[in-house]
Amino acid sequence: MLKAILSSVVVFMAMASSEAAIKTENVDYKEGKTALEGFVAYDDSVKTPRPAVLIIHQWMGLSDNEKMRAQMLAEKGYVAFAVDIYGKGVRPTSMEEAGKLAGQYKNDRKLYRARGQAAFDWLKKNKMVDAKHIVVIGYCFGGTGALELGRAGVPAAGFVSFHGGLSNPTPADAKNFKAPVLIAHGALDKGVNPEVMPFMREMDENKVDYQFVSYSGAVHAFTQKGAGNDPSKGVAYNEKADHRSWAHFMDFLSEVAPIKK
Repeated sequence: MLKAILSSVVVFMAMASSEAAIKTENVDYKEGKTALEGFVAYDDSVKTPRPAVLIIHQWMGLSDNEKMRAQMLAEKGYVAFAVDIYGKGVRPTSMEEAGKLAGQYKNDRKLYRARGQAAFDWLKKNKMVDAKHIVVIGYCFGGTGALELGRAGVPAAGFVSFHGGLSNPTPADAKNFKAPVLIAHGALDKGVNPEVMPFMREMDENKVDYQFVSYSGAVHAFTQKGAGNDPSKGVAYNEKADHRSWAHFMDFLSEVAPIKK
């Protein structure tokens, strides 16, 4: 009898596992005439539209790190789209190259917004997605991009920056945010710290609903395992800050784009 019960449990678990398989695909799309290649992850067993998360990469371009986050979100029930800002096949191979590429978009916010808008439009039209519940997030360079989409008035359900730059050449654009904002910041991020007070001021003046969480001991790139473990270099992974910021993000998601059970 016990043997039969155990056998049934094993079969049930196998069926559940197969039904909840996470699918991943590379996605070709365009911004104007520029070819872009993103990455989407989703639970193929869900047959109805569901909330989605758009992920903007750090300065090295779309990488395994963003793809890993996309799969984590898919396991939570979201459609997760890791986007491509630089262009199909454009992937920096050095920090110098990455700095030049990232600088191009930081100095041309109109172009940066256009690349993000193209990704948002693709995701919004996807039949798996509940278009009213798309959250935009980004890491480092991508954190700036997430905020730029908010400043552009993109109708997302929320915007999240993980250790992203907070500078804004057009502070009045903060009035265009249409949804809550979450900032996950490293308290010892010397490059971004001078931007904190101006950012808060523009958000307060424009009455934006935002949360600003600063993680002690964390420097820039604290969620990136490839950043090393030496904070004295100004960039380093911080496991505690990584886990805490993800937990805060999950709480934020449950508020602005919850998964219906």
